[in-house]
Amino acid sequence: MLGNEGIAHACLEANIDFASGYPGTPSSEVIDTLRVQQERRLYVEWSVNEKVAFENALAAAWCGLRALVTMKHVGLNVAADPLMTSAYTGVTGGFVILAADDPFAHSSQNEQDSRRYAHFARIPCLDPASVQEAHDMIAGAFSLSEEVGLPVMVRPTTRICHSKSDVALGPAGTEHREGQFHRDPKQYVVIPAHTRVLHTKLNAKQRDLAVRLVELGFNTADVRGKIAVIASGIAAAYVSEVIPEDVSVATIGAYPIDEEWLAAFVRQHDAVVVVEELDPVVEEVVRQVAGDIPVSGKKNGYAPREGELNPAAVAGILARAGVLAESGFPAPEPVPDLPPRPPILCAGCMHRAAFYAIKKAFPDAVYPSDIGCYTLGLQLGVVDTTICMGASITVASGIAHSGEPRDVVCTIGDSTFLHTGIQGLMNAVYNGATMTVVILDNRITAMTGHQPNPTTGQTACGVESVPVSLDAICRACGVSFVETVDPYDLTATIECLKVARGTAGVKVVIAKQPCVISARRAGVKRKAFAVDADACTGCRACVRFGCPAIEFADEKAYITDLCAGCGVCAEICPAGAISVEVKQ
Repeated sequence: MLGNEGIAHACLEANIDFASGYPGTPSSEVIDTLRVQQERRLYVEWSVNEKVAFENALAAAWCGLRALVTMKHVGLNVAADPLMTSAYTGVTGGFVILAADDPFAHSSQNEQDSRRYAHFARIPCLDPASVQEAHDMIAGAFSLSEEVGLPVMVRPTTRICHSKSDVALGPAGTEHREGQFHRDPKQYVVIPAHTRVLHTKLNAKQRDLAVRLVELGFNTADVRGKIAVIASGIAAAYVSEVIPEDVSVATIGAYPIDEEWLAAFVRQHDAVVVVEELDPVVEEVVRQVAGDIPVSGKKNGYAPREGELNPAAVAGILARAGVLAESGFPAPEPVPDLPPRPPILCAGCMHRAAFYAIKKAFPDAVYPSDIGCYTLGLQLGVVDTTICMGASITVASGIAHSGEPRDVVCTIGDSTFLHTGIQGLMNAVYNGATMTVVILDNRITAMTGHQPNPTTGQTACGVESVPVSLDAICRACGVSFVETVDPYDLTATIECLKVARGTAGVKVVIAKQPCVISARRAGVKRKAFAVDADACTGCRACVRFGCPAIEFADEKAYITDLCAGCGVCAEICPAGAISVEVKQ
């Protein structure tokens, strides 16, 4: 099964009672699996952001439940505030933080290493090397959390979360707990007088915790020669594929590392090589205990500080360090003359039409944008900045106050707006910015797998809920110009944006149309469109629109069976050559 599916099933085996999270690749399938499973009764929610999800799960753990919170690595930034203090308060029930890292930034804006957060917060972090180990570590994480009274982070990476492997499963647990909060202000009210005491207690746990991780078998060592390789996470799996039999190996599956145990291993060798992805977290500890023993890794340039590893890359590291005579892996040769295939918006996607309208109404503007499918508006020339969730509105406000003479038009999705966009909108109105906000409302969290959000009218488990009104929220933030448009009605959308351009202050235009994939799944059927070849002038206006259903050959445009029937191409064709397809 998929790594995330194995992790989810391990939660069921571990008698999980409560799960919350915010969708983010590569973590999303854990909650997606838990919310549809039928093996165990538990509470599951998609929260509006990672901080909210974390605090919900933390509270459940305070009540004695076994709780899980999931997010991707950049989501941990959003949850960092409660994370740091949760180590002081501790927990009663097992509390597991699943923070999925994304080396090589397959679907992320950075490659940050969540092990740093665990070290910063002074909580244990488990670092699986395989799908099976990710599954197995979950049960250990809940038990360890309850044993030491701390949150425990589990840090799978994309290659763990999104790889498939045989997984030995156990039965779903049958124990169910009823939560009860026991009042203890000195533990849960973190005023300075209490915090100072709690911090001392947290520090006092660290030595015993490091020793316990070795006792539990998370960190292991095998002396086989005078040269040693120390590896962590999935890099340990790659090392096992290429390491010679006469080279010692230590696997770091958990942090903090027992320095006495590590020193005893390192000092039996003449040289050590450290192999890990992203930051030199293990290497730094190894260098502290190694004394005069030479250590190779990231700090001397033998291993990269960015991107993913693989068996060939690991073999190259070991070859540079003299552990292998040669890497044994031939350099990959790309297939020649392949055309570039950048990711694009789906055929019929409402975002494409909205971006087209923005460009027409604001041809020379600054276009801050946000995290979502619509970030692909970069290829349409309508995305100038993307930093993190919710930043489009705040960046737009900063640019508007900077003296920039051009119009400022930012775009943000419905789920992202609810995640962290509302505060930015409120701030922009409060501080008198002049800017236009376009909320791209496709009624779903599309980019991460079509998870529901508060605008959808349905909870994570399919229970009907009151849909949140984006219009009402914007007006409550003080915006007086709030208009909702259908981006498939291109003319009306452009006209609305032109009116917004001529209006002072903060303006909000809500471009509302269900995601084309969600609509298709719901049974919505639209008539396909076709090009009249005799009327087509070959101007390529439709091709420049960027819809993958429109192609060009023999100096004529034509529409493929990818057509979703949005009809926008018919509106932009200057020759009127596109219309509803007539079946013969």
